[in-house]
Amino acid sequence: MRIIENYFYFLLVGYMKIVYLGFGFIFLALGILGIVMPGLPGFPFLLLTVFCFSRGSDRVHNWFLQTEIYKKHVLPFKENRGMYKKTKYNILIFATIMMAIAFYFTPSMVGKVVILIALVIKYWYFFFKIKNLES
Repeated sequence: MRIIENYFYFLLVGYMKIVYLGFGFIFLALGILGIVMPGLPGFPFLLLTVFCFSRGSDRVHNWFLQTEIYKKHVLPFKENRGMYKKTKYNILIFATIMMAIAFYFTPSMVGKVVILIALVIKYWYFFFKIKNLES
């Protein structure tokens, strides 16, 4: 019985690595779109890419760490705990629009209050906890 449990465990782990790699490449595509298209932030998707690749495959993760995309957009945040102003503002604008849409379509007053609190916390964190980096 123990052999069967181990077999299913390793089977599940293998499938999860494939799922992480799949999501990693999806987030990478969205991150690249965010770099190219104004209004869509690429930075959060690139952070998710790093996370997914680290869970999915060491080889793919190491490859991504050597790319110019990582070095230009993610590495400054990792090393300095800061973001370029343009990146910060793109993320804030996109997230605020999404939260405004959620606020508009939320029928509950409690839900609207929760969204407003999250909005205030988001702005506080971005302005007071994340440093501005100079280009």
